[in-house]
Amino acid sequence: MRSKHFCIAYCLLLITFSATAQVSRPKLVVGLVIDQMRWDYLYRYSEMYGPNGFKRLLKEGFSAENTMIPYIPTVTGAGHTCLYTGSVPAIHGIVANDWVDRETGILMYCAKDTTVMPVGSNSIKEGQMSPRNMFTNTIGDELRLATNFRSKVIGIALKDRGGILPAGHSANAAYWFDDLTGKWITSTYYTNELPAWVQNYNNRKMPDSLMQSDWNLLYDKSKYQQSTDDDMPFEKLLESDKSRTFPHKLQSVIGSNNYNTFRSSPFSTTYTLDFAEQIINNEGMGMGKETDMLCISVSSTDYVGHRFGPNSMEIEDMYLRLDKEIAAFLSFLDNKLGKNNYLLFLSADHGAPQVGEFLKTKKYHTAGALNSGTLLKNINAVCKQKFGIDNIAKKIYDYDLYLNHTVIDSAGINKKEIKKVIVDYLKTVDEVLNAFDLDDLYLTSMPEMIREKIANSYNYRRSGDVQFFYKPQYTDYTNDGIEHGVWYPYDSHIPCVFYGWGVKPGQTNRETSMTDIAPTIAAMLKIQMPNGCVGKVITELIK
Repeated sequence: MRSKHFCIAYCLLLITFSATAQVSRPKLVVGLVIDQMRWDYLYRYSEMYGPNGFKRLLKEGFSAENTMIPYIPTVTGAGHTCLYTGSVPAIHGIVANDWVDRETGILMYCAKDTTVMPVGSNSIKEGQMSPRNMFTNTIGDELRLATNFRSKVIGIALKDRGGILPAGHSANAAYWFDDLTGKWITSTYYTNELPAWVQNYNNRKMPDSLMQSDWNLLYDKSKYQQSTDDDMPFEKLLESDKSRTFPHKLQSVIGSNNYNTFRSSPFSTTYTLDFAEQIINNEGMGMGKETDMLCISVSSTDYVGHRFGPNSMEIEDMYLRLDKEIAAFLSFLDNKLGKNNYLLFLSADHGAPQVGEFLKTKKYHTAGALNSGTLLKNINAVCKQKFGIDNIAKKIYDYDLYLNHTVIDSAGINKKEIKKVIVDYLKTVDEVLNAFDLDDLYLTSMPEMIREKIANSYNYRRSGDVQFFYKPQYTDYTNDGIEHGVWYPYDSHIPCVFYGWGVKPGQTNRETSMTDIAPTIAAMLKIQMPNGCVGKVITELIK
């Protein structure tokens, strides 16, 4: 009898041990990055949002209300990389969208890879892309490692960098939009041929179908209380339009082999999320034994934001439509996977400033723009007058100035002296708040918070020689539309909302960082955090 009782007890112990040893994970992790989404957009249009989009995420999920970007410049390539690596440009190497390689002097795009070829397109320019320029791995890479590569990880975005960098080095696939063909494409880094289902999807020519309708306001014009007038002189005209007012004409670009205008419409959001659903269906995402991950970036919000600015009817309409798209996507996930079987986070790669010319109409006199191309010419003129040599400054990218080291070395001029001349000149430019030699960062007087952001961005092989930043509300380029990239809150305060599996509803107003998202997901999935991660777990949201 004792033997029988012992066997029963032993079996129960084994069952209990097995149950507790089994790792609990969701079926699918979804990253939803809204390109150029300021944090305040969660609430700015709240009266017009429906109950099942942003409001559902905030009510049933957890919002870190004070999430900041911990580096400069706040741009797409760096932002998407930081979200999924939990790291900063100084470590992961994606210091901007473009940079000058210090060793070769070559201008480099963040996702450019000349060792691969396009798949699904004949465009070398659009298709030679991969994550090779990223030094660290992502949360998707760690998920693949944790399951011995049984988990699937896929990234998609209209922008190549928005699909490629989040998905990581070992992704099963990444897809991005080709303006030449109006189709989803990839590169030989991932596969030599598009899956049959993707080819069939592309053959439907969905962008052409969506552009058969003009972009008109979703609601009556009188309801758009958070916007300025429809026709403002500082808004940038769509290529398909003859005026800046609704409705925006899209049909004129159909069949033109130039789908750039399609990117700047809400219909490309519909297209992106529809393709995301097709990936889940056709790739069986979330349907296997292991957790899968889908990295989605909505790029259209950025294109519209650059053209029209945060106070435009176009942006308000864009987010009212996006709210409906998110509601439909959540409903799709509920039906496909079960409401509590997926983990979703929503965030952004950067925010956006108000248009300087708009602010001037409201008596904000300290606002404007400065063209970095003009600034570069002026710097070279000052340097030529001082040193007698042309083209000492090679390029300005996102407030980083790169010296032409080949020219300087040939002339035998002291680089420290050149940088001092440039810094002294920049400090005389009215729009510039501060400028400094990056080698002298810790000798330059500035708030420690700003110094830390700059240090988080500095990578010797890829960063510039002199850095500067404008006064608040001054931006680069022109007086129509907007540009982003600075540390000010309008560019660096982003949404961070977790929803679904394992998430305890609520919010926190303590300061958190963009880099905290990846380690939080790692903790929830019980896997290792990415190998360059510097973020911390947001413990309040975990059940």
